[in-house]
Amino acid sequence: MNQLNATTLKSIIPPSDLEVVAASDLPERVIQFGEGNFLRAFVDWMIHRLNKQGLFNGKVVLVQPIAEGLADKINEQDGLYTLLLRGLQDGKIVEQKEIITSVSRGINPYTDWAACLQCAENPEIEFVVSNTTEAGITYDPSDRLDNRPPVSFPGKLTAYLYHRFQHFQGNAAKGMVILPCELIERNGEQLKAIVLRLAQEWGLPAAFSEWVTANNTFVNTLVDRVVTGYPRDEVKELEQYLGYHDALLNTGELFHLWVIEGPEELAERLPFAKTGLNVIWTNDMSPYRTRKVRILNGAHTSSVPVAYLYGLETVKEMMDHPVMGKFIRQVIWEEIVPAIKLDRDMLSDFAKSVIERFENPFIKHYLLSILLNSSSKFKTRNLPSLLEYYQQNGTLPQKLVFSLAALITVYKDGIIEGSAMKAHRPAGEFIMKDDISTLEFCAAAWKAYDGSSQSAEKVAHAVLGNTGIWGTDLNEVPGLTAMVAKYLCRICEHGIQNTVASLVE
Repeated sequence: MNQLNATTLKSIIPPSDLEVVAASDLPERVIQFGEGNFLRAFVDWMIHRLNKQGLFNGKVVLVQPIAEGLADKINEQDGLYTLLLRGLQDGKIVEQKEIITSVSRGINPYTDWAACLQCAENPEIEFVVSNTTEAGITYDPSDRLDNRPPVSFPGKLTAYLYHRFQHFQGNAAKGMVILPCELIERNGEQLKAIVLRLAQEWGLPAAFSEWVTANNTFVNTLVDRVVTGYPRDEVKELEQYLGYHDALLNTGELFHLWVIEGPEELAERLPFAKTGLNVIWTNDMSPYRTRKVRILNGAHTSSVPVAYLYGLETVKEMMDHPVMGKFIRQVIWEEIVPAIKLDRDMLSDFAKSVIERFENPFIKHYLLSILLNSSSKFKTRNLPSLLEYYQQNGTLPQKLVFSLAALITVYKDGIIEGSAMKAHRPAGEFIMKDDISTLEFCAAAWKAYDGSSQSAEKVAHAVLGNTGIWGTDLNEVPGLTAMVAKYLCRICEHGIQNTVASLVE
């Protein structure tokens, strides 16, 4: 079986797509820090779509952000890889297969930092894209300009921009557009602040910092697509179907959303919307972030403690379950969506897409992985919906409160082992990972429980009163402590399955 590369491509790709096969036809216009599955199934796929319609005519050079990466494999395949997108649309299974041709090459900066800096000298490279994990945009005081390369991504970017500044002698027209895709709030602003901090600490000329501020555009972005990556469990069957070997084969869901908060003129330089891509340019991304965090992430966080204690293992299993499927849909439509003060049609459309994404038969999303660090997730994703629902209605949202009680129950009878907890559910033991102080506090709070309603209220009062977890004393919310205590009693006495079944009738 032939390996995918430029030599074998013409025998693989449909004749109608031959105009996009040549790796050397288009100039490099984007440097991308991150060569992993997500960016290749998201940004590079979008650039490929632009190129196919003659709307960008540029390639992406990929820089691996850590010492171990994919640069060698990318170069072996001449930047080519197959992307398989699968999921549900209007209740029907849809599959899209493409050979992505937008990548020119890969660079390993740990063996060839000079190649990365040479890109800074290329006037046609005008965009920087990154996805170096949430921890990637962090300040590292040990970073130095003379490191080859600097340790952190902000350090690498600062050195890259300084090299460009020097090479073009501070030319205002040679500033870059930086589009970070890391999943942190205001990612562009945070990245810019670290770059400027490093420039000052490294003693770089004030003119460089002025050039960064005046002539480089750092945009804030919000990205959304589940990328399942290399399909190890089904790769043999897929390669038989494809007819060739692809070491970079990538898979993901159909849904995609990229919200970019930046100057309107950039939408013309990166005309994603003209290809029908779900890319939104805006001067305020906060409504889109609120919608995603509260509905998509909030639906996960509110239902997963319940579903996992129930005995289920995956999101798809939860969606198909006669009881838990009702629970999650009712949480979304009856308690989360009504609590958000945004356009109702925008919220409803997104909620429908979320449910369809959760039902995707091609994605095996394990509940335990979502359950990790649930206390901070609940605070960010669900607590605002709970409190705003109460403010609007004067009553508490029962299912969101129940999910909070279920989360507290996760810590019951847990034993701290190192930085994690050995926890229990009817289906057996599991390892619960969360902030260690949260694990220790909740385990200690449960020691007050003796089976009585009074002791359940003591547990609820202690946990809800921990301002370190919630940022506020939740006992001050009228009726919340009593309702949580009531659900703790029901779960302990009657079990999670009977209790949740009574809620969704």
